[in-house]
Amino acid sequence: MTTTVERRPSLRRRAGDVLFLRVSGADGFATRERIHHAPGPRWFPPGSAVQVVHGDASMFAGGLRALLLQALHPVAMAAVAEFSDFREDPWGRLARTSTFLAMTAFGRAEDAEAAVQHVRRVHGYVRGVTSDGVPYTADDPHLLAWIHAAGVDSFVAAHRRFGERPLDGAGYDEYVAQSAVVARGLGVVDPPMTLAEVTALIDAYRPELRVTDASRATVDFLLRTPPLPLALRPTYRALAAGAAATLPSWARAALELRPEPLLGGGPARVGGDLVTRTIRWLIPPID
Repeated sequence: MTTTVERRPSLRRRAGDVLFLRVSGADGFATRERIHHAPGPRWFPPGSAVQVVHGDASMFAGGLRALLLQALHPVAMAAVAEFSDFREDPWGRLARTSTFLAMTAFGRAEDAEAAVQHVRRVHGYVRGVTSDGVPYTADDPHLLAWIHAAGVDSFVAAHRRFGERPLDGAGYDEYVAQSAVVARGLGVVDPPMTLAEVTALIDAYRPELRVTDASRATVDFLLRTPPLPLALRPTYRALAAGAAATLPSWARAALELRPEPLLGGGPARVGGDLVTRTIRWLIPPID
């Protein structure tokens, strides 16, 4: 006879597997096995900062924050609106992105290099003109640097707030320097090497940033109309609100989000923390 105590781990495991396959794709288990256990040299040593950050459930909040921040660049958003399939296939886009981040942080060097080169080939086909008549290409180093800086800043902010083992300043500088390895492979010229350089780079982009119809539509999709069953939307919205709460005040104001509570807490951060802890419980880190 199966006892209640015996059933709980099984239920937890099944729920975790469902969530993992949803965010990693149908081949998620085989891909995870290859990433973490295939023999061969890696770009980064075990336990390094990029593995600590990218292996934590806070990446869920960091990814949402990155999309919100990146949405403020009108040229980047024009490319997303024309070429990205994140609205038609959001789960597929999430699976591809999460696999890329895991592969470059944990995978074999040859697999990480192949993943980077695949993204570069895809970027080579993305080119167009914004509604304002500005030509763009996805492999433009200036746009790539913005996407990279916004992503790194977001993953650090989310890990500081929701991570199980937040790093110190030196640890996050190590994370930025290791992320620069991937950025250079993608075509970023002279990527930032410290968190202070990331902040300075984002500040340098601020004159270019503004809200457009495409960015409003993206924010609405991410925060208000996600492709989820109604029963799951409160949990997702708690995570998204927690992610948005970590944005800098100027970005929140530009995106017309509610101001962050003065004391740095509030329901949004508490909810985000609770959801992140639940994800971590359902999908434990790989040993």
